[in-house]
Amino acid sequence: QVQLVESGGGLVQAGGSLRLSCAASGITFSMYRMGWYRQAPGKQRELVATISSAGITNYANSDKERFTISRDNAKNTVYLQMNSLKPEDTAVYYCNAFRNAILGYWGQGTQVTVSS
Repeated sequence: QVQLVESGGGLVQAGGSLRLSCAASGITFSMYRMGWYRQAPGKQRELVATISSAGITNYANSDKERFTISRDNAKNTVYLQMNSLKPEDTAVYYCNAFRNAILGYWGQGTQVTVSS
């Protein structure tokens, strides 16, 4: 059974930092592209960042200077370090594991709330 379990969300003041973690089980983690997406109330889910199995990263243009995605294949975990948080970063953040059109999984999400 595949599980992606996010943690590290919470309430933070604007300008603060959070580090999200996503622990994966039931997949060959190192073979998957891992990603973080977010969905704010009333909006569509959007890309935050991805990291390939080779460690190549990709960021949404608005986030690349504040967010850093990384992975630890030994721990089957992907991280998202978020700095200089803004109220508009408030959303549910979802972990994604993608290998191909058939093999893709989502976590349950973790809430991030940034107060002004």
